[in-house]
Amino acid sequence: MTDKKFPLTGISSVALHTMGHDNAEFAHITPIFATSTFTFDTAQQGMERFAGEDKSRVYSRWGNPTFTAAEETIAALEGFGLTDAQGDPLKLKAILHSSGQAAMTTMFMSTLKAGDTVLSHYSLYGGTHELFLKVMAEAGINTIIEDLRNLEAVEIALKKDPSIKLVHIETPANPTIQCVDIAAVTAIAKQFGLLVSVDNTFATPYLQQPFKYGVDFVFHSTTKFLNGHGTAIGGVLIGKDIELMKNKVWKWHVLLGGNSNPFDAFLLINGLKTLEIRMDRHCSNAVAVADYLSNHKSIAHVNYVGLPTHPDHATAMRQMKHPGAVMSFEVKGGLEAGKQFIDKLQMCVRAISLGTVDTLISHPASMSHKGVSAEERLKFGITDGLIRLSVGIENIADILNDFDQALQ
Repeated sequence: MTDKKFPLTGISSVALHTMGHDNAEFAHITPIFATSTFTFDTAQQGMERFAGEDKSRVYSRWGNPTFTAAEETIAALEGFGLTDAQGDPLKLKAILHSSGQAAMTTMFMSTLKAGDTVLSHYSLYGGTHELFLKVMAEAGINTIIEDLRNLEAVEIALKKDPSIKLVHIETPANPTIQCVDIAAVTAIAKQFGLLVSVDNTFATPYLQQPFKYGVDFVFHSTTKFLNGHGTAIGGVLIGKDIELMKNKVWKWHVLLGGNSNPFDAFLLINGLKTLEIRMDRHCSNAVAVADYLSNHKSIAHVNYVGLPTHPDHATAMRQMKHPGAVMSFEVKGGLEAGKQFIDKLQMCVRAISLGTVDTLISHPASMSHKGVSAEERLKFGITDGLIRLSVGIENIADILNDFDQALQ
């Protein structure tokens, strides 16, 4: 990163100028280093690169200059304006992955071992839930699912089970949009000397900075809002223990083989440049959509933390700059009525995923959470009629008009 003569004061400036333009080719835009390996001028230089901290010019499973640009930008965004215990700017280390699932796998497998337990929350992303109960369970790592909004239950669980080594928070949670109090849960976890991780995918560092509350790890599916355009799959793991991230976590990352690729990293970098202005439009549109749905006679209920009626509204407003752009709702008449609504949409897009510039709508029970048992889905509030909505940046009148004709 190029040294700045003055501190940047806005998140768009950080997204645009963290890396500067001091690459070897003097390129304005970060180049795509589409190479599997890198050459050495001498044997000694090769030895030094292998032994050094910078692995971005050895082999692209280990690192790549295009990866580095994305990693350092995301680390700067997550740490923007934050300080460490000494009052210095908070230093973070990010590692780019091929997907959010790869980033989560690296974190869990590098910090946990057979016999350890993870404490996590209701209503996780379906892939995370299955990773816990089907993959990590096979490796001897246990999972306890608890309502982390119940702080008394959190403390009881930690006192009861000394095998718990990590508390994993997803907030807002997918797809019920439940919000967990990051500061409160982290404070309890730290009394027991535990690690805390946060999936910050829905919020992005523009709306929520978990490191502010003392967590150890943050990760994202960069596929979503950070990329913003639905052009590439990716994930990133960010940690505040720099030595741990550079050594053990990095080693697990390269051995598991979940590395990104230069083209997807390049697409991510370009998406990050418009994060702030995109999120502002996403969020303002979402407020209007939530208000429309919550007052529509055909809608049974809406899950959106921006609504004062949401049980986690106060928590979200305390730790988020804005309640975000994702919500879920149920049409009166249940599953069949919901299917009819989805089928009648003319502009909004029927697709899984979220966080792209266009409005996406999906059915969690049959799509993102199909691998979760019906009993567990209902326990978590994921009913068969629940619809998840990622509000895009289209003109709000067109989004509402599409909903209006589909609900008639």
